[in-house]
Amino acid sequence: MRAVSRQALIDHLRHHAVFTDGPYTLRSGLRSDWYLDARQTTFSGKGAPIVGNAVLEVLDPDVMAVGGMTMGADPIALAVAVVASSRGREINAFSIRKTTKQYGVTGRVVGPVKAGMPVAILEDTTTTGGAALDAAEAATAAGLRVIQAIALVDRSDGRAADAFEEQSIPYVALVSPKDLGVKR
Repeated sequence: MRAVSRQALIDHLRHHAVFTDGPYTLRSGLRSDWYLDARQTTFSGKGAPIVGNAVLEVLDPDVMAVGGMTMGADPIALAVAVVASSRGREINAFSIRKTTKQYGVTGRVVGPVKAGMPVAILEDTTTTGGAALDAAEAATAAGLRVIQAIALVDRSDGRAADAFEEQSIPYVALVSPKDLGVKR
């Protein structure tokens, strides 16, 4: 990854998304003195292009679509798709619902994707890899080929990487807690 894209991501997250006035309860149920609300970056007009650039720097060239669990992965996926388009690369974004919808377009996977398409699963922050693994399972069940997983921030101490390795899915974490000036 180009150092400029990664450092811009770290800087934006550090100044806008890290909260150190905990304790906080994380999705995993673990408690922490700090919290990362990555949406302060991923939903930001200035932050979204930084996110898109940083992810594109590590994205497998065969990936045709990016997405993950709604709501954390949604702005990342859109940022990647828009930045990729500005560079002449066509990448679609998709979203995975937490549960199957019973009306309209049913199913969990939503967006311009089709069976057999190579995709990357995205996550904003991971503590265990659980949400991204759930997303990979849902994408696979929908017929997509998950060939990569990417987390903006990994606070899992290697658990997420190990979990994806068990699934034979290459995993990349862009930022660690140390990069943000906080401890796991």
